[in-house]
Amino acid sequence: MCQLLGMNCNVPTDICFSFEGFCERGGTTDEHKDGWGIAFFEDNGCRSFLDPNPSVESSVSTLIRNYPIKSRNVISHIRKATYGEVKLENTHPFTRELWGRYWVFAHNGDLHDFQPDFSGAYEPVGGTDSERAFCLILERLKRDFRKMPPSELLGASLQQIAEDIAKFGIFNFMLSNGECLFVFCTTKLSYIVRQHPFSTASLKDKDVTIDFREHAAPGDRVAVIATEPLTVDETWIDVPQKKLLIFQDGELMV
Repeated sequence: MCQLLGMNCNVPTDICFSFEGFCERGGTTDEHKDGWGIAFFEDNGCRSFLDPNPSVESSVSTLIRNYPIKSRNVISHIRKATYGEVKLENTHPFTRELWGRYWVFAHNGDLHDFQPDFSGAYEPVGGTDSERAFCLILERLKRDFRKMPPSELLGASLQQIAEDIAKFGIFNFMLSNGECLFVFCTTKLSYIVRQHPFSTASLKDKDVTIDFREHAAPGDRVAVIATEPLTVDETWIDVPQKKLLIFQDGELMV
């Protein structure tokens, strides 16, 4: 199946270190060769890069590794195709508008016989079960709320929607509106929160070590979530199964 990477911070931060290891899983240290993508929120804007080629061979991934785009919310995905051909339109993460702001979504897993009816507000462009799930999530949120509710109400609604969709199979996903990063897990996800006092960390998938004390200020706080832990010398926490987590300003809110 696919691999997910997310980052949520209290100050704009680049994801170069985490992405350096993550993109190796797209053909070097793992078999996810069917495309990759990454989306960065910047104020009210969203900068997305998608490529149906393997991340380890992609000139675009080279750009991301060397271009320190700073963001408070980032979602990245490396794909191993199950439903939907290897095409650009089937490459995660997907982006749509709701309540006047961008929403970004990426999914790991298979949803079997998942063919929801859509009202027309949101329609899938590609052929993946993942994009269908994203469209259904946004349709139900739009139906339930006229404008964006507080994060607690939003989280409660997303929890119910996620449980309903998870009845069709494996449903690990990340969703962000630029303020929060929502995470739901039915099989495997892990996270770490880096904050003062910072230390060093070494990647699992590549021989790279960083000393965060040279890059972070004392008040910085960064949450990183991934399908598999990205480092070998830090303590990652398993995301509980079938419980929606909300990360905001680099810390776990729920």
